[in-house]
Amino acid sequence: MIPIRAEWQALTDVGAVRKHNEDRYFGSDTLGVWLVADGMGGLERGDWASTQVVEAVGALGWQDGVEDVLEAVRAALVQANETILAEAERVGKQMGSTAVALVIRERRFGIGWVGDSRAYLLRGKRLYRLTRDHSQVQDLIDHGVIDEAAAATHPLRNVLTRAVGVARPLQMDTIVDTLQDDDLLLLCSDGLYGVIGEQEMEATLSTQSFERAAETMIARCHELGAPDNITVIGVSTAEVTLIQYGSEA
Repeated sequence: MIPIRAEWQALTDVGAVRKHNEDRYFGSDTLGVWLVADGMGGLERGDWASTQVVEAVGALGWQDGVEDVLEAVRAALVQANETILAEAERVGKQMGSTAVALVIRERRFGIGWVGDSRAYLLRGKRLYRLTRDHSQVQDLIDHGVIDEAAAATHPLRNVLTRAVGVARPLQMDTIVDTLQDDDLLLLCSDGLYGVIGEQEMEATLSTQSFERAAETMIARCHELGAPDNITVIGVSTAEVTLIQYGSEA
């Protein structure tokens, strides 16, 4: 099987309303792991919480299998969960962070997530959401109380049912699947999809390079008010070109 080469880029933006960027991201070609964390808690507490998530995952060592890496990510998030809970108890203020992680090993990938930061797959100019938000609004959608259109403006749209640093035990959902040539995997905070929506994301990503598309989407968020921090990571895949060298007798 011909191996896959992954290339990635990331952009983060404070938005037009927030004074601090509470989003953090991590990416490592060496580990084959990428992560977006969206902190909650206001002022410097949210960015402190998301930093704990990024540092815990960034300290991981190499693991061979996708499932093994996802388990290591889960253990790192459990560690961050304990760190944030202890600090929240010390200062008397609740804080926390979402987390969405991507793992790639050859032609397999895995996603692990807590909260409402999302992972998407762009394949054949179609954008597929890979994660299910851990939020009260998503629960209402799942039970048929509201639809996706109503969810965009629902007063509970920012209320999470899971986050790192909020409760024990920490629960992380996962999926594992197979990569195809020219896939684009996207990780983002809700400051992106919550403003421009998935239709516009698909149209932009399917017609521009990721670098240009990321800049276009962030600029579009600003046109619409950019009420939250915006972070996006794109990991693109392609076949590795194998060149065989030899000598004639």
